[in-house]
Amino acid sequence: MKHLTYLPAQLNPWRTELSSELSTELSTERTLEPPTPQNLPNPRGYPDTPGKPLRRGLVQRTALWLTTSLTLLSGALQADTLANANALFAYAETNFSDLLQPANPETQVLQGFYVRHYTETQIHLGVQGDNVWALGEQLGPDLIYVGKLAAVMGSTPDAVDISDALLSNRRPECSYYAENLTSAVSDLKRGLSFTGNVAISVAADSSECVITANSIPNHDFNDASAAFATNVSAVDAEFRIPLNPAFASSPTAISLTTDTGILLNGVKIDLLAAACYNVGDERIGCNDMDQPWRFDPMSPLTQFGTDSHNAHTQPDGTYHYHGNPLALFDQQGASESPLIGFAADGFPIFGSYINDNGAIRAVTSSYQLKTGSRPQSANDPGGTYDGTFVDDYHYVAGSGDLDECNGMMRNGAYGYYIVNQYPWVLACFKGTPNTSFNKSVGSGNSQMGPPGGM
Repeated sequence: MKHLTYLPAQLNPWRTELSSELSTELSTERTLEPPTPQNLPNPRGYPDTPGKPLRRGLVQRTALWLTTSLTLLSGALQADTLANANALFAYAETNFSDLLQPANPETQVLQGFYVRHYTETQIHLGVQGDNVWALGEQLGPDLIYVGKLAAVMGSTPDAVDISDALLSNRRPECSYYAENLTSAVSDLKRGLSFTGNVAISVAADSSECVITANSIPNHDFNDASAAFATNVSAVDAEFRIPLNPAFASSPTAISLTTDTGILLNGVKIDLLAAACYNVGDERIGCNDMDQPWRFDPMSPLTQFGTDSHNAHTQPDGTYHYHGNPLALFDQQGASESPLIGFAADGFPIFGSYINDNGAIRAVTSSYQLKTGSRPQSANDPGGTYDGTFVDDYHYVAGSGDLDECNGMMRNGAYGYYIVNQYPWVLACFKGTPNTSFNKSVGSGNSQMGPPGGM
């Protein structure tokens, strides 16, 4: 996937996303006069240098002027070489000399970015490929991501084909993955072709990422191992997650009424099954979260009709995962796993492998099978604790890498991790789930396979 690799390290502390309203404004305004900075107090983060920051509205407008300059010059909408980047910088300096002083500072190449620091006006201007970034006194103390050059010019960027793609980036910010994605895949049993569509964007108020998708994965599905209760359909969905997720005062348990998360290929995770021991036909209808002995869809001792990607359908045809998608990241542990999606509370979901002081290894859950036997009665299944039910497990702090929600802090960011054992992805939310993950009435819960399966 075509994403940035890193931001220059010195710019990271001030990162923020610029409103998508800029795209609309820029598409209709082509002739702009540069603003006159007001003499205001020195902004936070730039000690010992008199500053001239603008009001927030003028900050955004200033970024527009800079981007317009760069964009109009670049016919290919790319700053893919040092020469092209220098041409863009020179054009901006000529047209906005009051903002970019002194002119023609040395261009630095920092982690894939071409960056100029204008020491007199204390502005950093960075370009990389088709992306523009700006930071400085007259733009405010936040790093402004203006976005894709093509997008801010009012054109629609080509969607990136992620068919069978393995991801590679680990940046935890959802805004980093803002782009349009597509895939061409097949329903193997039915011999039908499907197109997956995903659009990831930043909301106009810059507080949320918006993920819209048609629920079709980026890989083939419904293979010989599957026994889907209903056929896969393209089902439109929209999820919203905070740009800056925050810890809640206490964890929130996952439930049947809230989808667990959304992966970058546009397919949701819905971990729980509405199937419990001695409730109805033990396939569907167990909607009381207090009901004990809920079947674990990922247990090899249950039959939920999932395909080789640990996924099947809901009654409306929505394809969804119950565990490791066996896609999106390398399953062999050749390298540290990337971010593959986001939980409903906005915290990232990573693949299974971490770099532990130079050694690549899989993370481990802190949930363990209980010892002994289950109680035996009309409402209790008896037998040994073997993983058939989610109640067969309990959390043992410190027995693995991950906490009670199946996450941990790493490199300054909290995230959940895919594991090939219970709880598979996460057991609870450390933050507050966004209401966009609430299931609509009648959308259906995960169900067992057709008659013949549990």
